[in-house]
Amino acid sequence: MTQQFPSNFLWGTATAAHQVEGGNTASDLWLMEMMKDSLFEEPSGDACDHYHRYAADIAMLKALGFGVYRFSIEWARIEPQEGFFSQAALDHYRRMIAACLAQGIVPMVTFHHFTAPLWFTRDGGWENEKSVDRFARYCERAGKALGDLIAYTCTINEANIPIMVTMIREAVGVAGGGGKRVKALAEAARLCGGEVGRFSPYLSGDGHAATPNLIAAHRKAYGVLKPLVAGPVGITLSLNEFQAEPGGEALRDAADRAINGQFLESLKGDDFIGVQTYTRVRFGKDTILPPPAGADCTQMGYEFYPEALEACIRQAAKVSGCPVIVTENGIGTDDDTRRIEYTRRALAGVLRCIADGLDVRGYIHWSMLDNFEWLEGYRPKFGLVEVDRATQMRTPKPSAVWLGEVARRNAVES
Repeated sequence: MTQQFPSNFLWGTATAAHQVEGGNTASDLWLMEMMKDSLFEEPSGDACDHYHRYAADIAMLKALGFGVYRFSIEWARIEPQEGFFSQAALDHYRRMIAACLAQGIVPMVTFHHFTAPLWFTRDGGWENEKSVDRFARYCERAGKALGDLIAYTCTINEANIPIMVTMIREAVGVAGGGGKRVKALAEAARLCGGEVGRFSPYLSGDGHAATPNLIAAHRKAYGVLKPLVAGPVGITLSLNEFQAEPGGEALRDAADRAINGQFLESLKGDDFIGVQTYTRVRFGKDTILPPPAGADCTQMGYEFYPEALEACIRQAAKVSGCPVIVTENGIGTDDDTRRIEYTRRALAGVLRCIADGLDVRGYIHWSMLDNFEWLEGYRPKFGLVEVDRATQMRTPKPSAVWLGEVARRNAVES
């Protein structure tokens, strides 16, 4: 049975600058990757060399049948030192956006995707109240340079990740971090010339302290960017379907309020909300539960559960009141048939939401390329396109061909 999506539905894939560009030496995470006792399995290094190969990669997306490319511009390249803005970096990203438009690809640009300039993070990162004005200043400069070409704007990627990571640590009883984490943060602080409490990277800091600043930063950036960019402005959130086993309802509800609710409620009136979903999270009485016994798990260790996307779209639409774009959804696996199965089932949930009248405007798959998956390095394979680590050769997988055809037809076989 063929099921059709609405006309003008957005179909695309996504990347993040640090995960694919390579050589992001002015960023905070580059420092942490290069440390002897790093939290990262390996450094990002040259990544996928997308900084130089973007034109061919964008042409490949077009040939596969996709119409949207969501990617990030790298703050650490644009403002490598506080107050100094690199015109060369801005020119590079302008050429990149123009390459999308030349191919008929809609550019969806994220202004912050996890990494930040080292100077920003050494002064407390998002835990410092100055972060709000610093981010707005960067958005204003980049928006003036690029905004007339940008079709869709995402201010901050997964702004709720710091509080999510913090609450997970607390829920499983390691609120203080654990020896390796404490040692790594202390060494990073020493290397960048600061104290431990002043070095707060996005993926390892104190989410309780960062959250009000992240919410305020989005609100201020939204106001700054609206008159500068050509299209809608929104934010993306990491939304998992939260479920409770008997006795786990209180912990689930507390997590939902802190991780999802306070962010979604702050977005009322925005042009869209970017929903980024991969799995469900199950809560017991006092802790987060592992996947059920015998569950099919991905390379990231979480449960193969594509049905979570439908639940998260419904929550995001209900609480925020915003139109929804699925800005990330995918699976880390070496078995590409499982990627297709996961995506087919996730899209079935999208269609059910649309059938119930929810305003869902697009589906952006994560990721275009097998890339640097943060702490896990290059082991997990999220890409629709394989990347040879020795030669950088790109090879589209069957899932890329399948999803590209879905995009061309704007329909999926159930």
